[in-house]
Amino acid sequence: MIGFIKGIIEDIQEDSLVIDNHGMGWIVYVPGSLLGGHVRIGDEVKLYTSLQVREDAMTLFGFFSKDDLEVFRLLLGVSGIGPKGALGILSALSPDDLRFAVLADDAAAICRAPGIGKKTAQKLILELKDRFRLDDAFEKKLTHMQESAPVPADTLAGAQADAIEALTALGYSGTEALQAVRKVELTEGMDSEQILKAALRHIF
Repeated sequence: MIGFIKGIIEDIQEDSLVIDNHGMGWIVYVPGSLLGGHVRIGDEVKLYTSLQVREDAMTLFGFFSKDDLEVFRLLLGVSGIGPKGALGILSALSPDDLRFAVLADDAAAICRAPGIGKKTAQKLILELKDRFRLDDAFEKKLTHMQESAPVPADTLAGAQADAIEALTALGYSGTEALQAVRKVELTEGMDSEQILKAALRHIF
């Protein structure tokens, strides 16, 4: 219904922004990660939005990227997680971190979100695991890295996948392999062998 809102930040509240769009002030709830000094009153912003309608209220949630919005909508599809809960998860974890936590069965990482207990985190993993793909998660992560530093995303993503495959061939579980490769600090030109060696240091 409302795809995005573009305007000037009129006010910054505890969990929302007030956006002046042609003289109308829109209250848009945003992840806490957007409020920690990343925006200031007077800034012009464009927020991709999701309108949530209940009997007693219409609430607008906003995100800087379409990827954030897509993950927010996926979270809403998990039984027991409402809009405020989904927003809390995206305040504690970036979409990239959430994807990897789900793929690695890392319930502890998801439990860092306010109001999310172990059972809810495990349910989230169970319901979303089939919605995320490992290669897609790496590609999105590396694309986001490229925004701040040029990195050959396709090459690194393939090298990471090869390193994970090598670790599983050595007898490690898929979860152990993924978590170890995630901890490797990537640099331009790294190949699968270098990533594998670095990942092994995180396992031992």
